[in-house]
Amino acid sequence: MSALALGLLAALCWGFHDLAVRYVSQSVSVIAALMTVLVAGALLQFSLVAVWAGFAPMPAKAVSYAVVAGGFYLLAGLSMYAAFQRGPVRLVAPLVASYPVLSVTLAIWRGSEVSIWQWLAIIAIGVGVSIVSTRSDDGTEYPAGGPTIAFSILAAIGFAATFALGQYAAELGDEFTVSLIGRLTAIPVLAVIAIASRKPLWPGTRALPLLCLMGALDAVAILCVVSAGGLPNAQYASVAASIFGLLTVVLAWAILREEMAFFQWLGCIIAFVGIGYLAI
Repeated sequence: MSALALGLLAALCWGFHDLAVRYVSQSVSVIAALMTVLVAGALLQFSLVAVWAGFAPMPAKAVSYAVVAGGFYLLAGLSMYAAFQRGPVRLVAPLVASYPVLSVTLAIWRGSEVSIWQWLAIIAIGVGVSIVSTRSDDGTEYPAGGPTIAFSILAAIGFAATFALGQYAAELGDEFTVSLIGRLTAIPVLAVIAIASRKPLWPGTRALPLLCLMGALDAVAILCVVSAGGLPNAQYASVAASIFGLLTVVLAWAILREEMAFFQWLGCIIAFVGIGYLAI
């Protein structure tokens, strides 16, 4: 499977995941929700490692990359959940989805060549996501926009660093083990944060099934992007995955029957044209 295909699969998983975040974040604390998602995903990834990787040893450099990636993933998760909890989606999604610019910049720094047309395709994806994520004013009152913007930008930085470091680690070791190490790094750190801030870790039985499903979707998505580390144009996996914000809105239209304006469908076309060009 190509890096682009892996990215699209990750975007599909995150699209459903973020649709659920919009629902569950209104009744469950950010820390409790994210902890459940992390633990559920870790259990799935542990099973995958046991079946396919066999807990093979990895080079120390790969482990260190995976550990740092786990730290950035926690930053991204906390920031994104907090941003979506505050809303609105039309503000959060485009900012979080801007991380591909950072991903490609890191790839250039490592020696990859990106043409002007590929840059234009990446920009088209970002523009398309922004258009689709934009909603007309519905009169709903939201918290102050400054902190929401800050959380969204932190999430974008966290995702870019997570994917880059995870792919570096996957070039040196097994991708299943890399993903598991990253998640196992995030869990105890989040537990310390919860204890220090006196926040509950139990989300409640009502939200538990949905959060476990979200954990599985998130684990598969992360594994897809990390697995692209050994493939040509690995950065395109994280670029393609950035359309999760677009898919979240489209899924809301299909499942929740939310309205989609003409210009939002136009945004879909623009984004997928960009993805199509990267596939050539």
